[in-house]
Parts: sequence; structure tokens; C-alpha cells
Amino acid sequence: MALPRLPALPRGWRYGLLLGAYGLFLLLGAAVFAGLEGPPERALLAALHDARARLLAEHRACLSEERLAGLLERLLDAGSYGVSGLGNVSGDENWEFTSALFFAASVLTTTGYGHTVPLSAWGKVFCILYSCVGIPLTLVLLACLLQHLLPILSHRPIRYIHTRWGFPLAQVALAHATGLGLATLGLFILIPAICFWALEHNWNFLESVYFCFISLSTIGLGDYVPRGSSQPPLHELYELSITCYLLVGLLAMLVTLETAYQLREVRVLVSFFASARHPPPEDDDRLEILARDQLALTTVSGSTFQDGPIETGAT
Repeated sequence: MALPRLPALPRGWRYGLLLGAYGLFLLLGAAVFAGLEGPPERALLAALHDARARLLAEHRACLSEERLAGLLERLLDAGSYGVSGLGNVSGDENWEFTSALFFAASVLTTTGYGHTVPLSAWGKVFCILYSCVGIPLTLVLLACLLQHLLPILSHRPIRYIHTRWGFPLAQVALAHATGLGLATLGLFILIPAICFWALEHNWNFLESVYFCFISLSTIGLGDYVPRGSSQPPLHELYELSITCYLLVGLLAMLVTLETAYQLREVRVLVSFFASARHPPPEDDDRLEILARDQLALTTVSGSTFQDGPIETGAT
């Protein structure tokens, strides 16, 4: 069944419509965040001012307001570098090898939690140079992995179901993308969130889900960073596991997003805003998600590879 064509508009109008919709989306987000987060922020500030005033009133004889302000400024400055000044934190260093590996992975994946940053000038210089080389290298690696994983996880299953049971390609592609999205949600968001919920004693389940999504979407706000056990062997293993989770989960998210992007419905919407010169295909047998697949099923003879991609319908 052919999808209805979107109304034809001049290219300038389409770009203006897209920019206007995006601007309204930004304004909506800002309004919602301001409405939701403004009252808690004001309440927190009031509680902090009250606690500060009570502390000064109780210890005014031995603690001046200037000394307290200086101490708080030093604590806040240290906290901006990921160094905590509260209690005994000797067993929670930021730059042992596994912590440095976690930092390197967050830099190369552009997650950048911000809880740990280089302290030295040479560390900042190396971070710049390392990122200039490492981020493009990471993009190339992810592109190569996607090129090999998409036919296996996306194109080949869709083609097999279509040729084996004769379901329409567009419906199979939509059902497959939905299933892949649900699998990614369960395996890389919900199940890891349950693990973080159990291991991070000060996190609830919503905060654990929030951390997983913020990490795999490479937003990396840094307001929640897993700490786990303070014992050195367990802490290092924990950080190594999170590093592997970050890399594998990011790849799973990219596979899911690329599979969704190749859906006919998505391509129709993109082509409406991008260009009207190359409209998306109307017929199921010309679905682009399958035309790009160069890997055949095991039941296809070797001669098919010499002739080009497998045709799934009459031409």
C-alpha cells in the first residue's frame, strides 16, 4: 500500500517550517524545564541559606563569615574538578587506571560527564590532542561496525521474513524496527538500570534509568555518576564494566537509530524537508532498506552476488 504524498511546498518554505518547528520545540522545552525545576531550585537555595545562617549563629565566636565563604569556595572549586572534600575519600581517586579508562571512553564517545576533568595544564593539552585524533577514529570505527552489523541485525532478517512468509516489506521493516527498539530498551536501558539501582544505594530506579539514557544518548550531564564499591578490586572491575557498557550500548543505540531511519515513513518525512528532486519509492519491492543489503541468505546461490543486490519483487 502506497504512502500518501506530503503536500508539495517550495524548498524555502520547507526549511522555514522545519526551523520554526525546531525553534518552537526548544521554547517548549525551556518553558517546561523552567516550570518544573524553578520551584525546587528556589526551595533548595532557601534551605542552604537557612543552614548557612544557623551555622554562623551557632559558631560565630570561632567561625567568621569570611572564613566560611572561603572554605565553601575551595570545596566548590575542587568539586568542579571531580575532587570531593567531604569525609575520607582516599579510596575514591579519580585518576587510577580504570577511572582514567572510563574518562577516556567518555571523551571518545563525546559523552563527557564532567565529573572528572584534567587538573594539570599538560593534561588539558593532551585531552585536546587526544580528542582531535580519537573522536574521528571512534566515528570511523562505529561506521565500520555499523556497515557489518546492519545487514546481520536489520537487512537480512527483514528479507528472510519477506521471502519466507511473504509479508509486505514495509510492514516487516516497521515491525522489525519496533522489536529492535524494544530489545535495545530492555537490554541496554531497563536491565542495566536495575543493576545500577541495586549497586548504587543512593539511586532510585528512575535515577538509574535516567543515567542509562543520558549515557547512551551521549548527553552526559554528569549529575549522576556511578561509584559502586569503594574497595579497590571491586571498584576497578565496576568501572571497567561500565566502560564496556558505554561502548557496546552506544553501538546498539546507533544500530537501532539507523534501522529506524531507513523506514519508509521516516524517509518520506526526511525527503519532504530535504529535497523534492528524489522522492522516496512507493512500491514495497523497492524499499531502500533492502536494496542496500549486499549479503544474501544462505539459500541464495552464489551467482546472485555477481549480479548485484537481491531483488525482492517484480521489476
